[in-house]
Amino acid sequence: MQLLSYYKKLLTAVLLILLGLGFWGAPNVMAVGYDLARQPLTEVKISLGSPTNELKYYPNHLEFIAGKRYKLILDNPSPQKHYFTAKDFADASWTQKVEAGKVEIKGNIHELELKPGALAEWVFVPAKAGTYSLRCPIPGHTEAGMTGTITITTADSTA
Repeated sequence: MQLLSYYKKLLTAVLLILLGLGFWGAPNVMAVGYDLARQPLTEVKISLGSPTNELKYYPNHLEFIAGKRYKLILDNPSPQKHYFTAKDFADASWTQKVEAGKVEIKGNIHELELKPGALAEWVFVPAKAGTYSLRCPIPGHTEAGMTGTITITTADSTA
């Protein structure tokens, strides 16, 4: 009986420690609320290329705050396909979904390919502060200047 009581106390202590680590060791995303999908949404737009076939992102720098929920609207107004490739940024964010046409994709996203005239919406919550590279890996596009940066800041650093 004493042994059972000991194990109950030990289990309680371990669970409290793990619970404490979960709340205090978690990224800033957890500080804003538990249901990330219900956070208010901020829309940000980016164009991949231009109607005159310029190989650039417009804008070529995006800035997000960790813990806030965003809808990134990606538009390809150019006559050729382009990629939005930012693997490290995607790894530092929680993706709720990507919508393109009548398709909704869930799960981890590392790059999006947009064909001419395509539109996609990526809903996500950035979690890990840092500066991440953005590029279009189609041969010649990165070299022509189709690059950018994405910065995730903490709410503390924007005050």
